[in-house]
Amino acid sequence: MVRPQNELGSLRFSRLEKERLLLALLFSLLMHLVVWGGYEAEKKNGWLKKLFPPAHHKLVMLPPKPVEPPIDPTVFVDVSQASADAPKSAKYYSDKNSRAANPEASVDSNQPKITGKQHDVPKINDTPRPTKAKPVTPTPPAPPQKPVEEKPQESKAATALNPGALQPGKPTETAKPDENVTPPERPRTLRQALAQSNQLPGLQMQQDGGVKRHALSSSLDAMATPFGAYDRAIVEAISQRWYDLLDSQQFADSRTGKVTVDFHLNPDGSVTELKISGNSVGDLLGYVCQNAIEEAAPFAKWPSDMRRMVGANFREITFTFYYY
Repeated sequence: MVRPQNELGSLRFSRLEKERLLLALLFSLLMHLVVWGGYEAEKKNGWLKKLFPPAHHKLVMLPPKPVEPPIDPTVFVDVSQASADAPKSAKYYSDKNSRAANPEASVDSNQPKITGKQHDVPKINDTPRPTKAKPVTPTPPAPPQKPVEEKPQESKAATALNPGALQPGKPTETAKPDENVTPPERPRTLRQALAQSNQLPGLQMQQDGGVKRHALSSSLDAMATPFGAYDRAIVEAISQRWYDLLDSQQFADSRTGKVTVDFHLNPDGSVTELKISGNSVGDLLGYVCQNAIEEAAPFAKWPSDMRRMVGANFREITFTFYYY
């Protein structure tokens, strides 16, 4: 029987076609393994970066460094050496500008070296406690002067003969200086000069450091602010009242430590919300500190610039009394 010529062949792969298909699959798998292996090797060894290094003239944009905000000074310090230039930043403020300096320094750090005896209150110099002024003896009243007898006036003819003559009278007596008054002693050292200056009393602080700026005595970085002169007057008033209370009660000087008092200072100069937040000398001496603030108030009203800068109805003040 003869088959028709248009009959379809078998759908099975021949042996030769099977071998070709298997070779194609193996080749595809091998290529995938080569590509994947090259990618992993490049990621680990960085061959492309070594073969094709980046150009040196390429511009690289780096993010800008963050600008540190200036430090707002919050601690009052008594300035003994004023400076015409204000520091760029400082943690202390005062009624005058001051730059950190040392007589000599072996290291260059961000704070001066000060060789004092205490670590609680920022103080540059040892300033003794003010002594009580001696009572002034009242001057006795001057005795009543006798009326001067008037002499008869000269005639017009005599005056015409001697036109340059003056009327007779006693010469003016020049007041003599009081011989009992002792002139103030001239300071011979820098320490004596600082003691006689208008400095707040206290012990010199102690801190390690050193700055290259040279001066006769050590100083701190301090900025003059609109609060400086106002707060200095408050410190002087409270300190004076504190010393008066201690002298009036004759407290013993054997106890050392500090008392920290917090209060609100209002725009009219009054003090409210007064409380003791720290005390290491006992209740009695702590009460003296609290009473010194209450009796020294009210203070002066806030200046207009100060009210604008505060922007609130009160200032939170922390006052530290140091017993030494």
